[in-house]
Amino acid sequence: MFIIETVCVAWFSLEFLLRFVQAPSKLAFLRGPLNIIDAMAILPYYVSLVVSEDDPSLEHEKPGGGKGYLDKLGLVLRILRALRILYVMRLARHSLGLQTLGLTVRRSTREFGLLLLFLCVAVTLFSPLVHLAESELTGTHDFSSIPASYWWAIISMTTVGYGDMVPRSIPGQVVALSSILSGILIMAFPATSIFHMFSRSYQELKMEHDRLFKEECAAAAAAAAAASGELQEAGGVEGGENSAPPGLGLRLDKDSVHSLESLSLLGKGGDAAGNNNHNLPPAAF
Repeated sequence: MFIIETVCVAWFSLEFLLRFVQAPSKLAFLRGPLNIIDAMAILPYYVSLVVSEDDPSLEHEKPGGGKGYLDKLGLVLRILRALRILYVMRLARHSLGLQTLGLTVRRSTREFGLLLLFLCVAVTLFSPLVHLAESELTGTHDFSSIPASYWWAIISMTTVGYGDMVPRSIPGQVVALSSILSGILIMAFPATSIFHMFSRSYQELKMEHDRLFKEECAAAAAAAAAASGELQEAGGVEGGENSAPPGLGLRLDKDSVHSLESLSLLGKGGDAAGNNNHNLPPAAF
């Protein structure tokens, strides 16, 4: 497992460094949420290589509370090792569903805030009631205090129901029924808005992916066409250097014939003019 982990971390580290080098803005790259997750997933491996939990120096007890410091350091190392589960979050770069989930959570922060607010108000309302109904009226010790009843109210309103705390009296069961129905309504109110936000985010991301795919295909086709055009131009230039065009000889022949005919006509005209001058009678002058 160590060899497999080493190979995976080396690959992820190389990819992270290449993306960091090619990033136009290094600060914006380091601020990216997915990049932060990548760094948090990679760093624990290197930290565990530098400081091993089985190091004998960690077991050496120093006077003045040194053992507590080393215990905390070992706890930090164990937490860093547990952060390797963040490797799974790297799938968000290639998964449309995970990207949609993250975008929906980011856009629905107000709805989640309202949900938590409603839940907190209901918990603070039903916890004292169930404590009063169970501890004060029936004398059971399951609901020992109001803060201890918060846990029961939360798992009841979220319809989880672990069964570790159960109201056994009639008033307590009435309060439990009211809290369960209230929890269903409270969870249903923001769920519709969150669902519509999820659907809209999915459609937007799908259209964006389709647009990017079409642009990549168009760029690849343009690059291929440009490459073929350059090859054709290179072939035409080489052919022109080696041989003249087929019509060039014919054009030269026609031009030479025309020039020769002109010269002959000029010669004949001169002869005719000379003959006419010698044959004119004296009376013409």
